[in-house]
Amino acid sequence: MDQIKIGNFIQEKRKEKNITQLELAERLGITDRAVSKWENGICLPDAGTMPELCSILDISINDLFSGEEVDMKNNEKKLEENLLEMTKAKEERDKQLLHLEYVVGLISIIVFIILVLLASYAPMKDWVRFVIIGVTTAAIILVAFVLLKIEQVAGYYECKHCHNKYVPTYLSVQKAMHFGRTRYMKCPKCGKKSWQKKVLK
Repeated sequence: MDQIKIGNFIQEKRKEKNITQLELAERLGITDRAVSKWENGICLPDAGTMPELCSILDISINDLFSGEEVDMKNNEKKLEENLLEMTKAKEERDKQLLHLEYVVGLISIIVFIILVLLASYAPMKDWVRFVIIGVTTAAIILVAFVLLKIEQVAGYYECKHCHNKYVPTYLSVQKAMHFGRTRYMKCPKCGKKSWQKKVLK
């Protein structure tokens, strides 16, 4: 999706309706800075905001994703193109998230080891040693929860039995036995438990 084109289209339709950025923002319950970001192609509106935005601007969601008013003859074709682009964008974002998970995890482990070694062998007062170990342990636990959240939302898990692909709940990911990114979980579709691999597509 061309964010610049979509942003220009939002601006064009807003001006056609004689609505200022501030007025549009107030009607959507957001800041005018968010509207400015859309119109400058920095980001897209949130999924929850899109239907109301389209209603205010008298356009369809397909028009919004296309960055132009779509002729009814080409509507279905354009819709398919937009869905494919959204799917590709999600796959790319998921890849980046999973890569980030590895990088942050590796850096966290290295920092944790360095700080624990420092607290264990460097000359310092006992209370300083305990503070360093305590803060480091708390930080690594917090990072672990964040990394688990990334693993939950990025991509899908695929059931070995029915090949259903789904995003599990955070709790089910947290409780599941795992080996790398393969987790032993219950499929919400067939109800069977299996070792389910992380897939992006």
